[in-house]
Amino acid sequence: MTAPGAGPHRIAVIGGGPGGLYAAALLKRLGPERGITLWERNAPDDTFGFGVVLSDETLGGIEHADPVVHRALQREFVRWDDIDIVHRGHTQTSGGHGFAALGRRRLLEILHERCAGLGVDLRFRTQAPPAAELAATHDLVIAADGVHSATREAHAESFRPRVTGHRCRYIWLAADFALDAFRFEIAETAYGVMQLHAYPFSQDASTVIVEMREEVWRAAGFDVPDPAESIDQCAKIFAGALGHRPLRSNNSAWLTFRTVVNEHWSHGSTVLIGDAAHTAHFSIGSGTKLAVEDALALAACVEEQPSLPAALAAYESERRPVVESTQRAAAASLRWFEELGRHVDQPPRQFAFNLLTRSRRVTHDNLRLRDPAFTSGVEEEFGCPPATPPMFTPLRLRGLELRNRVVVSPMDMYSATDGVPGDFHLVHLGARALGGAGLVMTEMVCVSPEGRITPGCTGLYTDEQAAAWTRITDFVHTASPGTAIGVQLGHSGRKGSTKLMWEGIDQPLDDGNWPVTAASPLPYAPGVNQVPHALDRAGLDEVREQFAAAARRADACGFDLLELHCAHGYLLSGFLSPLTNRRTDAYGGPLAHRLRFPLEVFDTVRALWPDDRPVTVRISATDWAEGGTTAEDAVEIARAFVAHGADAIDVSTGQVVPGERPEYGRSYQTPYADRIRNALCVPVIAVGAISSWDDVNSLLLAGRADLCALARPHLYDPHWTLHAAAEQGYTGPGAPWPLPYRAGSRTPPTGRTDAPKPRLRLG
Repeated sequence: MTAPGAGPHRIAVIGGGPGGLYAAALLKRLGPERGITLWERNAPDDTFGFGVVLSDETLGGIEHADPVVHRALQREFVRWDDIDIVHRGHTQTSGGHGFAALGRRRLLEILHERCAGLGVDLRFRTQAPPAAELAATHDLVIAADGVHSATREAHAESFRPRVTGHRCRYIWLAADFALDAFRFEIAETAYGVMQLHAYPFSQDASTVIVEMREEVWRAAGFDVPDPAESIDQCAKIFAGALGHRPLRSNNSAWLTFRTVVNEHWSHGSTVLIGDAAHTAHFSIGSGTKLAVEDALALAACVEEQPSLPAALAAYESERRPVVESTQRAAAASLRWFEELGRHVDQPPRQFAFNLLTRSRRVTHDNLRLRDPAFTSGVEEEFGCPPATPPMFTPLRLRGLELRNRVVVSPMDMYSATDGVPGDFHLVHLGARALGGAGLVMTEMVCVSPEGRITPGCTGLYTDEQAAAWTRITDFVHTASPGTAIGVQLGHSGRKGSTKLMWEGIDQPLDDGNWPVTAASPLPYAPGVNQVPHALDRAGLDEVREQFAAAARRADACGFDLLELHCAHGYLLSGFLSPLTNRRTDAYGGPLAHRLRFPLEVFDTVRALWPDDRPVTVRISATDWAEGGTTAEDAVEIARAFVAHGADAIDVSTGQVVPGERPEYGRSYQTPYADRIRNALCVPVIAVGAISSWDDVNSLLLAGRADLCALARPHLYDPHWTLHAAAEQGYTGPGAPWPLPYRAGSRTPPTGRTDAPKPRLRLG
């Protein structure tokens, strides 16, 4: 670590927004001998937008790094706790949120004063020289030149930016009065749904953002060159929120938000901060926050590291995970508002809860701590019995009542011999049934020897296999009464005849391969996996009969629910995706034709399965690949299965083609379940990185899912559901402990922490 004041001595800052100004001030304060010059092409009092929101966490960092700036900010802040959600004449208020805001112009003035007082050379109304030119005469060049960064574009081959446009138009405005809460208001107009985001930033002014889908914006006639008329119209549309006051512009224009991601944040001695490096949608209020935190981290790393390359690497290493997490939350929020029209028919409290939890950063438990009265109202509207968390509210599918909303997701164990589940499966599924989940699902049970993924996969095509499964269902029903067990039937298609997962996932067997079949003769990985045989009419009929025979056996085994596996690139999924179905007959081409064979199989299974027992269908709602299944396709696929009698849709994604690019993150697949549920009013099972009981409660209460399927958490803890009940203090019928385990229903005590503390010091 270098001594304070060491490191770069000549520093250039491009851009006079909060991030650039604060970086300059911090680096000058830490190294008074440094020569720091900041270029800003605009005048000191020119700025876009109106108010800025900062979190307590960010303010804590500012207080520690520069008490002078912190004290100046504290004198200016307007604080409030409530969020109002206004929709269809109802106002739902949630408290305890804790916001602090001030005018953007005042923030810049404070930073200007601090920089000038420290001796930073501020050059307003001056275009900065190109970064490459500055780098020749300065030790460090900080590019804080915003979302349209010229520095980033000039060195795109090094930073490797990806800029994505989105589907809504928005405009930053102001009203000359102070709201008493953060306000979201929904207007359902003749042109479509519009939304208002507004918050106070001074004693007599509020920021007002109006946002709507592009097609709504055009239909309303807001696409004229001069936005003044559209601003007046917005004031009329949201007159209730504004108290019939006008809206004020600051050279405001209708914009389309652009998400900026850079593969690298530095190039030589030039580094990006703030919007030049990354953007996060304004609906989570993180733009200024991220820029200021970038400045804090960059200054700290410059002080702490022995060289500039080490400092820039440390800065990016520290900030990138935080930024990526924020961008995931912002993307979820952005998409929620893009699809706002899908949620407007929800009950008032559920709509408000859904809006508040849209980014997945605010959760049920978090809201319950902030505002228990609001959360209790949402739970009551949902139908939670008294003192019952949402996840322990029962759900009925046909004649099957699930005592809670937790599903042990299907997980391939690759531990069968000749398709026969053995003691391992009895213990694996039995333990999770004893663990409290409402529904325990088998792994994909294959309908033929050729339909296995690996030699270790289970089947249901022989009487011996059926007898082994009956042993398991009998154990579940006897040892854990009230727990349902479901069977997932599938056929591997072109992804079959491969090694066990831990020996090489999707890799062909070294020997003993069996022939594979698919919708089209396309190998899963060209040059690696075998070319499948495209099913002809006789082959289609044979596969359908294999599913029928497996369904009959599943009925005789005593399974409570049957799921048809039409996801993850296996045989039926291969018919649905345009990337894997290139047929030119009646089973290929448009989506209605690609659906034909999976629906034929479904109809056959549904006709054989007892009428009082549900059938669900797992689908891949996106292929995460260009030209593949889209979210819109997924709705139509689900619609078709529901029309044929599916009782719920199990909404997964991907695993169809090896070149997929998933957007991983917490609960990352649930927006697809949400879309299908609210488009079709059909029960859905959400899957994908749902890891906490708080996530489960949040998803259910927001109306994004009816059941939540968890895989890895149940591998980590077979008693995950019972432990979730204990941690929430729930002891009701939704999570009964097996009698032999009841003594363990409370958290075991740990080491003593109540030893008497010393009262006297002698000697």
